[in-house]
Amino acid sequence: MIYSTATVPVNPQGETPLTRAQAWRGLVLKARDARLFLPPNLCTRCDVVEESATHIVREATIGGADLREIITFEPESKVTFFQATGPREGAIVNELFEDADGTLQLRFYCYVGLRGKEPNGAEEQAEQAQFDSDRGYKAAVLSTLKRTRELLAEGWL
Repeated sequence: MIYSTATVPVNPQGETPLTRAQAWRGLVLKARDARLFLPPNLCTRCDVVEESATHIVREATIGGADLREIITFEPESKVTFFQATGPREGAIVNELFEDADGTLQLRFYCYVGLRGKEPNGAEEQAEQAQFDSDRGYKAAVLSTLKRTRELLAEGWL
């Protein structure tokens, strides 16, 4: 199994401040349409196929892989992506919280495995290294906040 995490402040010095509500709206928008947040052509399809007050089900093609995710919402706190089909199984979480100093933080963490691959085998180890690298979850968290600020400036949030 792969476990990875990264946490960054939502409002680092020098950046346009986001309220918790704005950061939350960005996370919900990302859950509904990943194409708005991922590099061009990485996500070629992202459709919400089921919706309720507490969750959505989306089908997407990301990095050439088709997947189905059940995405749950804990308002203004947590978005959890359960990997129902696709190359991974498990959960990926995006969480807003205040640290001990009251500073708003955004944390991504996951606990996933690769379907059909040997547990802790070469493929999972490579995926773990990718998630933990500078291009992994920390980069994803920073790009999510950057894109949320852009969407706010464009009037989307």
